[in-house]
Amino acid sequence: MDKLFYLTPSLCLAAAIWVLSRRYVVFTLMQLPGTLCHELAHFVAGLLTFARPVSLSIIPRREGKGYRLGEVKLANARWYNSVFTALAPLLLVLIPWSVAVLRTRGPWHFAALDAALAFLVAPQFLACWPSATDWKLAMRSWPLLLIAGAGWYAWTTTPWLHGLVA
Repeated sequence: MDKLFYLTPSLCLAAAIWVLSRRYVVFTLMQLPGTLCHELAHFVAGLLTFARPVSLSIIPRREGKGYRLGEVKLANARWYNSVFTALAPLLLVLIPWSVAVLRTRGPWHFAALDAALAFLVAPQFLACWPSATDWKLAMRSWPLLLIAGAGWYAWTTTPWLHGLVA
């Protein structure tokens, strides 16, 4: 409970940044720490899954009525690695959680450091959700759902498989 209480100011700040960034560019710029982590998550996942990232950009660009805050281009996004690369930013939620765990160990109270951390943690909440483009890329991995479903079905309907694992 302490951790959620600790993260409440960051969540409120994230909501304010999200709402105000549509009207004021300065709030869009406040998302840059989160954008950097979001794109780095794609980049590192791309390296680990052999999706071969070829470029990374966090320079905001105007697109229609909004901004594209960052982009990673992949040379080898395939059905077997797309979901892992595209949804890697979901792991960014561990950053605020880790900060909360570290700051709430033992007796604690809000200090100036916590206010600064709130400004660094808030963009991580915004950055951890994959974009529409990320979800489209993840959909390339639909065969993995079939494979996982077939494996689960085989595991639950054939008890002799359990003996192979034990």
